[in-house]
Amino acid sequence: MQYNQLLMSRILCSLTLFLCLFNQAYSQQPDSLPLPRSYDRFHHSLYIPGSLILAGILANGNGAESFKKELAEERNEHFGNFHTRMDDYLQYSPIVIAYGLDALGVRSKTDLLNRTVILAKGELLVAGATGLLKTATHQLRPDNSTFNSFPSGHTAQAFAAATFLSEEYKGRYPWMPYAAYGIASTVGALRMANNRHYISDVLAGAGLGIITMKLAYWTHQYKWGKPKNRKTAILF
Repeated sequence: MQYNQLLMSRILCSLTLFLCLFNQAYSQQPDSLPLPRSYDRFHHSLYIPGSLILAGILANGNGAESFKKELAEERNEHFGNFHTRMDDYLQYSPIVIAYGLDALGVRSKTDLLNRTVILAKGELLVAGATGLLKTATHQLRPDNSTFNSFPSGHTAQAFAAATFLSEEYKGRYPWMPYAAYGIASTVGALRMANNRHYISDVLAGAGLGIITMKLAYWTHQYKWGKPKNRKTAILF
């Protein structure tokens, strides 16, 4: 039991710390930067999701001694009977939190209509990209059930939702990225604990979720009413 908790804690803490350190630094950059600097912000904001996707690809070896297979074997040896459906619900919880806060009167960065359009675009992007990659890579799940393991759809959804929550409330609550990506990291860890995904699937899914939701923000034109902060809208 102690080994199980230690293994899960290491996976969860590593993912959470990696992402939250980036978002803390990113959120502290002033929104009043002139437009030419927005390219730098766009460029730098690709580092984390790009690194996660690359790490997932590199870890996606199918050899018997590959890192992902070794980690899956450790899972099977020490808590092979573990199963929960919590990850099915947690993947959407950052979205529920975002709209829940708004319903309670805690204003978000973006007005309701534009925020909802951004979310819809992000959801379409993450679902489409995940589906295409699952079909193209044709990777067997660790439980040998189906050939759609890479990347993890639950994890991609969770990190897309976490990015949405973080973008909307990190200006008001600097700790929000920690909470949002902590939830998303828990989903990724649970997908491995449930033996539904390898670590390579989770890493790639995390990066894909972040970049697709950020892309929804970057490409949004705010045609449905005026944004609360025009400079912020231009930069994102």
